[in-house]
Amino acid sequence: MSTIRTTTSTRTSQRGFTMIELIVVIVILGIL
Repeated sequence: MSTIRTTTSTRTSQRGFTMIELIVVIVILGIL
């Protein structure tokens, strides 16, 4: 159970960082 929860939280974190990176890239492109 613990392993599954850890894996899920890790995947969620990765998706979160990906979303932030996409937003940052869009903002930078908008400024340029």
